Amino acid sequence: MQIKGPSAAVAAAGTKAAAGRDAKEDAKLKAACTEMEAVFLNLLMKEMRKSVPKGGLVGNSSQEDIMRSLLDSEMTKNMAQSGGVGLAEMLYRQLSAHDAPSDNKGQAPS
Repeated sequence: MQIKGPSAAVAAAGTKAAAGRDAKEDAKLKAACTEMEAVFLNLLMKEMRKSVPKGGLVGNSSQEDIMRSLLDSEMTKNMAQSGGVGLAEMLYRQLSAHDAPSDNKGQAPS
């Protein structure tokens, strides 16, 4: 009969905790990448709006500019959360490959 010592249980608990921490940090990294894509899309939308001539049904007002800015901000957040243009996924792959320990040092991440 073999009795496992407390070190085996501690090692198993440590591995489980490390996996939980990695999953938590992985989720935080994904969220940060999605937010970064939303910021990028918002800047892109703002520059695109500058190219459109002013005017319209209600004219030009600071209220319209504020409301349009809020609309663009929410729209770009939703765009990024639903997949966006793929920037968040690309950032996530690059950054998670950078954090992961690898045996192939000196090679570009895939």
